[in-house]
Amino acid sequence: MRHRLSTPAACLSGLLLLSGCSGLATLAEVATPSELYMLSPKSTFGANLPRLTQQIVVEEPTATAAVSTDRIMVQPSPLRVQYFPDVRWVDRAPVIVQTLLIESYENSGKVAAVGRSTVSLRADYLIVTDIREFHARVMSPDEPKTSPLEVQVRLNMKVIDASFDRIIASRSFEEFMVSQSDEIDDVIEAFDEALGKAMRDLVEWSVREISAHARRPDPEG
Repeated sequence: MRHRLSTPAACLSGLLLLSGCSGLATLAEVATPSELYMLSPKSTFGANLPRLTQQIVVEEPTATAAVSTDRIMVQPSPLRVQYFPDVRWVDRAPVIVQTLLIESYENSGKVAAVGRSTVSLRADYLIVTDIREFHARVMSPDEPKTSPLEVQVRLNMKVIDASFDRIIASRSFEEFMVSQSDEIDDVIEAFDEALGKAMRDLVEWSVREISAHARRPDPEG
């Protein structure tokens, strides 16, 4: 089944229920979804990344209740949050991001060991992430019939020295990607590209930060 979003401010072609179509209660009553979507890890990184001997644990990212769900969020206006009915992520968004970050670190080939805290891996460094933005939005609410959808992904990341429980680096990574059309498959592709770019930059930056910190004569200083 192909889902299309052609009238976001009116009914979004029956997918996104806005004013004039039905209330939010209808969205909350959506039955078992007909389609599940997943995203992909990054597999290509800069050739000059340093190699780490330290072990990394990636914590499950924090997020607001609007994001910490398996529902795919869309904002028809800056102060309005709704979800695509009949489609879901394969898991809650923070769990997806955590899993993809771990796979991306592994794919870099530059980390000795990486995992999640639930596997009792002794961490030298912790990766703590907050998902600030993870949604599609209508770019021109005044002209919904011709407006494309733009995906925004913003991750705020902290690298923590686990031995001293100290933050050694912090940075925000943000990407925007306009979908090729308003069909749900194209919107998911935009999510994948935006998150992929953010994760690539995040992994490369954090590996360099950890490498530089570990080489200091006094890592606590």
